Amino acid sequence: MGDGFALVVRFALRDQTAATAFDALCAETLEGITRHEPGTLAYVTHTPVGEPLVRVFYELYEDRAAFEAHEAQPHTQRFLAEREPYLAGVDVTFLDVGVGKPAR
Repeated sequence: MGDGFALVVRFALRDQTAATAFDALCAETLEGITRHEPGTLAYVTHTPVGEPLVRVFYELYEDRAAFEAHEAQPHTQRFLAEREPYLAGVDVTFLDVGVGKPAR
């Protein structure tokens, strides 16, 4: 799959009110990602079955530079600043990109 750069982030949310607000913030952030980040190949949020207060993000970038460009975007900076009140915990796992079916 090339020089891709990927990560998985697991967010634990404080309660259902926080989860609802967090989901709205994610939707707003995704609009900016879709419009302004050609190097972001996949940015998908998931709710694990049976864990309504957990969100798992899978993020795949063309390369490390595309990830750094994502982190510098105003919509990402807003997400990072505004997410904290909703969170009970965060776990980030960086991944070596292996074989698979490309997103494009």
